[in-house]
Amino acid sequence: MNYKLIAIELGELLKYDTSVNQINRVASAIFKFSSETFPNDSITSVRAQIIYNWILSLAKQSMNNEERNKLLISFCKGITSQSLHPQLNTILENAGISEKEINKELSNDFIARQFHDEIHKHCKKLFLQGHYFHAVFEACKVYNKLVQTKSQSIKDGQPLMLEVWSSDNGVLKVTPCISETDKNVQNGIKFLSAGLMQAVRNPTAHEPAVDWPINKEDCLDLLSFISFLFRQLDKAVYYKA
Repeated sequence: MNYKLIAIELGELLKYDTSVNQINRVASAIFKFSSETFPNDSITSVRAQIIYNWILSLAKQSMNNEERNKLLISFCKGITSQSLHPQLNTILENAGISEKEINKELSNDFIARQFHDEIHKHCKKLFLQGHYFHAVFEACKVYNKLVQTKSQSIKDGQPLMLEVWSSDNGVLKVTPCISETDKNVQNGIKFLSAGLMQAVRNPTAHEPAVDWPINKEDCLDLLSFISFLFRQLDKAVYYKA
């Protein structure tokens, strides 16, 4: 992908149509990295040079092309007035970047996983927008809430999961909890659910997204894991001793 050409053509398009403050404000809101400097003697506009610096800084980041292109589109649209969007689209499409194609690929990735309905309901839009951190956080919150509701418990997070899924006195049962295998499966769901709260829900609840990044592949894997837990919750029978 020729990011240099995109940066030069976009800078030429916007050198009289934007401001330094707007470029940096939009970039800071979208990118989770600092701009580096890439001197180019053929660029004479300060605004065009700043655009060039941001786009080439993006090109250096370690991420897959799909994520990078989606960030590029968000940045370009954020600094380009609506009247110039047709020209912007031409620049991107000539470089082989199509927002429609990116969204189609993301949608296919999401659908292929055959997630539980709750994942589709609460996470699909966030995923397609590239908000992987928040998609996972929403899934965790919903799972926690539905476990609370079905177990009729006021506890939260890890303590909730350890109590209601217990093979001994838990109120949610996915097995009869008679044989050793029954108890192993039941306690497995308990520890998986508690682990989700401690390893995923708590960090996403308390850490800024920039400090706790989740990429597309990890997002899909985590949503698949939470989808599995949703299906166990669907099967679970409420049992009050």
